[in-house]
Amino acid sequence: MTAPVIRSEAALSVVAPTLVGIVLVLVWEIACRAGGVPVFLLPKPSDIALKLASDWPTLLRALGMTLRVALQAFAASIVLGTLIAFLFVQSRILEKSLLPYAVLLQVTPIVAIAPLIIIFVKNTQAALTICATVVAIFPIISNTTLGLRSVDPGLINLFRMNRAGRLATLLRLRIPSALPYFFGGLRISSGLALIGAVVGEFVAGTGGRSAGLAYEILQSGFQLDIPRMFAALFLITLAGIALFVVMVGLSRLALGQWHESEIGAET
Repeated sequence: MTAPVIRSEAALSVVAPTLVGIVLVLVWEIACRAGGVPVFLLPKPSDIALKLASDWPTLLRALGMTLRVALQAFAASIVLGTLIAFLFVQSRILEKSLLPYAVLLQVTPIVAIAPLIIIFVKNTQAALTICATVVAIFPIISNTTLGLRSVDPGLINLFRMNRAGRLATLLRLRIPSALPYFFGGLRISSGLALIGAVVGEFVAGTGGRSAGLAYEILQSGFQLDIPRMFAALFLITLAGIALFVVMVGLSRLALGQWHESEIGAET
């Protein structure tokens, strides 16, 4: 494709969903006004916007606390998940022995184990980070392991013919081949880290200066301040979208010049 066509496609991917969002917000506003829906049942977008403007300092501080936990958990998931995947690809026995426990962490509801983590870990921020890490780590383990194993057998034989060792094969063949899978795992894990942070905050019920958006939602529900609740939900959604967009940008930055998954998206 030519450069103008590529730019038009990129603009369309931004403009089209933005227009759909504007239409949905307008329909929501008009329906609430026409139906006389009480604000404590379903606030209008204008009510939410006013609450965002009036309570912005408090909500922004809460957003910062939630993002802090989510980003710490995301970083821990990347480090631990990648190391575990490297171990799995080096030993089938190790993978068969430990992978079921990674799956167990994935299928166990975090609301069931979060209270235990919070009880055993005295530091609240550390406990919330562990909860979010448990939620976010599995996509990185599974995607990275799959990527490290999804290597052309002919290339592996070529490396063996040239007497390349395990480390050289890992660095020069397996890791480059696994990068698209790894970045796919990052896209999923970033959102899960945010979800885990919010769920952990719900369970912990932390208040004061360490209060996150989940605490603001709980407090708003107790006080029947529904516009404030929706404002906090909006910020959580916005943070999740921002994390996903950043991961997509990193993927294009790392793969856009050489890998088919990103080159094909631009042609």
